[in-house]
Amino acid sequence: MLHQLFEIIEDRKANPTKKSYTARLFAEGEDRILQKVGEEAVEVILAAKGQGRQRIIEETADLFYHTLVMLSAKGITIDDIEAELRQRHQ
Repeated sequence: MLHQLFEIIEDRKANPTKKSYTARLFAEGEDRILQKVGEEAVEVILAAKGQGRQRIIEETADLFYHTLVMLSAKGITIDDIEAELRQRHQ
């Protein structure tokens, strides 16, 4: 699913529409994207500190999404991240 989501993000970047939240993030720029990654990271921590399993899942999904938007904005792919992880575990 992360690869599918990344493909959708890449498509929204290449073919923005007014209704797309992803396209809006790209239009707002790097600072806004990074702000969202930071906000979601904090929300994951808060959820893990006592908001329950479902909230952790929801906030982690938000963090993954915003991280993928940031990677796309920087021209980094999931394959790049996977290659780094493979290299670390050889």
